[in-house]
Amino acid sequence: MTTDTVAGPHRGTDGGQPPFCVLLGPDHAGKSTVLAELGREAPAWRTLSVDGTLLAPEHALLNRLRRELVREVAPNGQAWSADFLTTMVQTAVVHLRDELLRSDPRVPAVVDSYYYKYLAKCRLAGAADHNPMFAWWRSFPRPRHVIYLDVTPETAWQRCREGADLNPLEYYGPQPRRDEFHRYQTDLAKAMWDEIRDLPVTVVEEQNDPVHTAESIRRVLVDELG
Repeated sequence: MTTDTVAGPHRGTDGGQPPFCVLLGPDHAGKSTVLAELGREAPAWRTLSVDGTLLAPEHALLNRLRRELVREVAPNGQAWSADFLTTMVQTAVVHLRDELLRSDPRVPAVVDSYYYKYLAKCRLAGAADHNPMFAWWRSFPRPRHVIYLDVTPETAWQRCREGADLNPLEYYGPQPRRDEFHRYQTDLAKAMWDEIRDLPVTVVEEQNDPVHTAESIRRVLVDELG
């Protein structure tokens, strides 16, 4: 892995999909805000995400599934297994892959998290790393570059209004407390870095201005996607 920094295990093969980069980061790093900004600045790049504000109307089902996942499945670990949670998460992962494969190969794409963050969260929820779905996800097309949007757990804690905006897949334990949130976000970051360890990565350090953050990311994308 080569890692660059902007101040402030993937085994897939390339196919007929467009060249693409992945925007990755911990919870409340600001990826959705940056993607929206990039969409305004660089319409030549297609942005792929399962965030409700970025989904096409015909894919609204994914947003409903996501709401039920964090409202019904994630908080009730005794009622649902980690494998069941992983099965639900797979709908988002496969959607991103499908959208990528059906894209015009001449139009570069920026993918929100890809499978990396979802796999990390499933592992933290208790899914075993030998889950066969993980092997399938890891066979998906390989990005040219990963841009890691970094943010400290404390900054993320402030951005989520000290836990008020958290969902059960963003912290340990039954209640969103500061220490449990910090510990979860630290483990999440480690798990994501484990997944991207053999990919070229640029780290974009925490910044206060989303416009400046988007500009830092845009420069990396221009180098990689043109």
